Amino acid sequence: MPFVRSSNQLPQGRVQQRELFGFALYRLFEAVLLAVLAWLPDHLQLLSTVDAPLLRAAASLYLALSLLLLWSSRLKGAQLPLQGGWGLALDVVAAATVMASQQGLDTAVGLMLLFNITIGSLIVGPRLSIALALLASGAVFGEFALSSFAGGESRGLVEPAMFSVCYLAGTAFSQFLRRELARTEALAEERGSEVVQLTELNELVIRRMRTGVLVVDAQHRIRLFNEAAWVLMGAKGEAQALADLSPELNTMLRRWRASGQVHPRSLRPHAEGPELLPRFAATGVVEELFLVFLDDARVYSGRAEELTLATVGRLGASIAHEIRNPLAAILHAAQLLDESKQMPAGDRRLLDIIQGQCQRMNGIVDNILSLARRERAQAETVEVQGLLQRFVAEYAAAHPLGQDQLSDRSHAPVTAQVDPRQLHQVLTVLVDNARAYGRLPGQPARIDLRARAQGTDHVDVEVIDHGPGIPPAVAAQLFEPFFTTSEHGTGLGLYIARQLCEANQGSLHFAGVGGGGACFRIRLPRSAVA
Repeated sequence: MPFVRSSNQLPQGRVQQRELFGFALYRLFEAVLLAVLAWLPDHLQLLSTVDAPLLRAAASLYLALSLLLLWSSRLKGAQLPLQGGWGLALDVVAAATVMASQQGLDTAVGLMLLFNITIGSLIVGPRLSIALALLASGAVFGEFALSSFAGGESRGLVEPAMFSVCYLAGTAFSQFLRRELARTEALAEERGSEVVQLTELNELVIRRMRTGVLVVDAQHRIRLFNEAAWVLMGAKGEAQALADLSPELNTMLRRWRASGQVHPRSLRPHAEGPELLPRFAATGVVEELFLVFLDDARVYSGRAEELTLATVGRLGASIAHEIRNPLAAILHAAQLLDESKQMPAGDRRLLDIIQGQCQRMNGIVDNILSLARRERAQAETVEVQGLLQRFVAEYAAAHPLGQDQLSDRSHAPVTAQVDPRQLHQVLTVLVDNARAYGRLPGQPARIDLRARAQGTDHVDVEVIDHGPGIPPAVAAQLFEPFFTTSEHGTGLGLYIARQLCEANQGSLHFAGVGGGGACFRIRLPRSAVA
């Protein structure tokens, strides 16, 4: 049912065969007329016959061959220009024979032959048509010469000369017209091909649209639909009417047609399907048709969430700028108090809490500012194994590991296109999380880094811990902003890490590890440099 196109155009070969059949039918009419004039009784004879047996034999043979050419013009696979040439040659011979065997019809036969040559030249090629026009001219001059030598009534040389000029001029005009028709047909075929391609392209676009499209008539019978509509509606079979597909949608369309001002509400066609937002439009000139557009409400929800996050990011950046200065003052004051030697132990404990919370707030401010800035990635060719080795050394120097273990397990060098500074930031977030959550109770954290080629197009960088793993319910929300399971977390670390990976044309995913543990896999585009 979807988007079926029909065409009433005939193939070019069939058009030419139809033209040849029409020409052969006209020839048969001429042959019948000539046969009737030749076989009239003597007392009804309208012609001044010179050689009656020759005229009757020529008329009979012309009639028989005309019937044969008419029959052959209907055969498939016939050589159409060749048949047209044989037909024109037959016309010339028959005309010459008739003019030689009677008197009184020379001018009429010459005019009929002019028509045959002019029309026949539209079917045959230029060389053959010119040859037949010269043959006709020779026949006219030959009949004039025979008539003059026989002592018959002289018609003058002007008449055969005029016929010859007309034959050649008709042939030239027909060939010019034939060439223009061929050019016009080629242009029409090209335009038709473009229209067909555009139609197919439009159909493909409509079929692949994420928006469902239904076309129904005034009786709400389904005429057309695209794949998205059938999937969104959860259709399993061939529904013929909109009421069979969705009674609720059918009712909404009737209300819209009645009022024209109704704002359709969302509907859920089946229990497992998404909520849909229908829109209606009327169309059709010959027949009243209605378009039903079905939009997945999840798309609008995603866009609203993106707008919300963007707004929150801008608002958070403004607030973070305002918080940073007083926070720095509080932290500085706490550091000055920490230098006091007479501070009681209880007050020093409170001071440690103040400093710890100030540092945590400073981390939140840094994360929010990083989220708001969205700095553009400066990708370059990076040897990932060497970068991981340098990262392990730098991280151990800046973050004392104690009993925790952080090691690079890469086996072969591999290059990727990435911003090394941003990759360093992502690795820092992942290793911090692994040290915080990826350890078994009472045991040190063991974290492995590994880089490996994934096919010819990608490089995978994995951060693997050997802790208790992540429950599926938590794993499904890991990369959502502000989601955290810790009282001291911000819920922005993994979200920012994924944003940085996507800025480098890569991705960040979570994968479970058999036997416990968690793996965060960074997929980056592989560099063309080996």
